[in-house]
Amino acid sequence: MHAAMGGAKRIVLKFGSSLIIDAETGVARTIWLNSVADDVAAACEAGLQIVIVTSGAVALGRGALGLSAGRLNLDQKQAAAAAGQVKLMAAWGEAFARHGIVVAQALVTPDDTERRRRWLNARATLDTLLVCGAIPIVNENDTVATDELRYGDNDRLAARVSQMIGADVLILFSDIDGLYDADPRQNPQARHIGEVREITSAIEAMAGGSNVLSGVGTGGMRTKIEAARIATAAGCCVAIKDGFDANPLHRLLQGGQSTWFIPTSDRQSARRSWLGHNLNPAGAFVVDAGAAKALKSGASLLSIGVISVEGRFERGDTIAIKDQQTRVLAHGISAYSSADAQQILGRHSDDIEDILGYAGRPALVHRDDMVIT
Repeated sequence: MHAAMGGAKRIVLKFGSSLIIDAETGVARTIWLNSVADDVAAACEAGLQIVIVTSGAVALGRGALGLSAGRLNLDQKQAAAAAGQVKLMAAWGEAFARHGIVVAQALVTPDDTERRRRWLNARATLDTLLVCGAIPIVNENDTVATDELRYGDNDRLAARVSQMIGADVLILFSDIDGLYDADPRQNPQARHIGEVREITSAIEAMAGGSNVLSGVGTGGMRTKIEAARIATAAGCCVAIKDGFDANPLHRLLQGGQSTWFIPTSDRQSARRSWLGHNLNPAGAFVVDAGAAKALKSGASLLSIGVISVEGRFERGDTIAIKDQQTRVLAHGISAYSSADAQQILGRHSDDIEDILGYAGRPALVHRDDMVIT
């Protein structure tokens, strides 16, 4: 097992269509899915939190709707996705039901991982599902996505989800066991690259074109390199591993051949750097002495410790947190608009639903969305 897995707590697993769908029959590989569920159940039993990013909806829907082979137009692709999502989730649900584990569907678009307010909503939902012991099954929402506004592959989506939930490790299961310095299908002397510590132009050149062997998937090594760049920038380790055979996660944990991309900083350092350098506060919360002390100890900002609200801002906007002497203590992302925050300042978190009429977040600014200045 690679050292990167040693302290991992939250892991994202991405599975491509070529693994999930039988290329000859066009249906889900049930026995293989069961083996994945066995691996994930064992990981959860060991205390890990797992999110799955899955492909396969369009491929399953194509067969269900009797669409012809070849490239689908946008309308056909969206229709296939709508029909295929039902089958895809049923297949995952049946695999995990054997272990008494609930799966939950999460369909996202680039807007959901790029726009801050949607990002907060999506992250909160995934966090809650994980706390409840469910396995989130994430896929791009191809039914509504357009060619102009979509990821187009689930490698980059998996990287964004890893970034969103603060994952420690992202594992991209594919039909190849990692990165080579040449195409191993054409050059038997191709050298396997076991570890990458910097994604250079030479590494990008090794990616070449698509490595999809089955004709079912849409991704390739190039999209995996791009995904690794996104995730490692967020402090997340990334592995590329052949996942076609049964029990792919178990085989990886046992030291099976793969390529690991190592971030230059850990996840918390990367996140703190992002928060510290990208915030342009739209307003501020002024806090009492007790809240100021709690923040320095690593606590979230609760409404009961807020004295006043400065400026006008919306949920998801960036704000400053100040003490009563107007010194900036921290920067963060607000879970409430300024209008709603005005109504709940100085009140207990348990009172928020009665005051606002909806059950909002317990904290005005979660500690994961804050950096102390």
